[in-house]
Amino acid sequence: MADTDLPHPPRRLLPDAIHQAVEPGTALLRLETTRSREGLLDGAWWPRTRDIETELPVLIRVLTGHLGPITRVGVDAAAWNGLPTRLVIDDQVVHLDSDPVGDNTVLITRGHNDHFALLVVPPDTTADAAREAMARAVRADNITEAAQILIATTPKPE
Repeated sequence: MADTDLPHPPRRLLPDAIHQAVEPGTALLRLETTRSREGLLDGAWWPRTRDIETELPVLIRVLTGHLGPITRVGVDAAAWNGLPTRLVIDDQVVHLDSDPVGDNTVLITRGHNDHFALLVVPPDTTADAAREAMARAVRADNITEAAQILIATTPKPE
């Protein structure tokens, strides 16, 4: 099946000015819907707060515009303040699955079995560190896990 035959063709959403455009509330996405997705992560998200009921609807609206309806979101329970089991976003029920895994990711599910893994940059991250972490996460050849990306891009205390 050619890329053009897919129900949602691949879109390149990474802005050319990545190192200038990133601020809290930003999502950088490399959404590939082909079978050859090679990187560990499909994108990165830098929420403004740890309130998932405020932050997640914005992300889901953006993703729905590119991917179609989102049915489930898997999150790290330890990273968020209060976690409902579902949210209704624009009349669409999105189920939340939570695990205390500490892996700094969010797993977006479209349909029954199409998953997109996003690095979650903690809200209190500096702009420079967030830009670097997000840039690493969206590289097509990235084989570094989310937690390791955050460790590598966090400034060392002086």
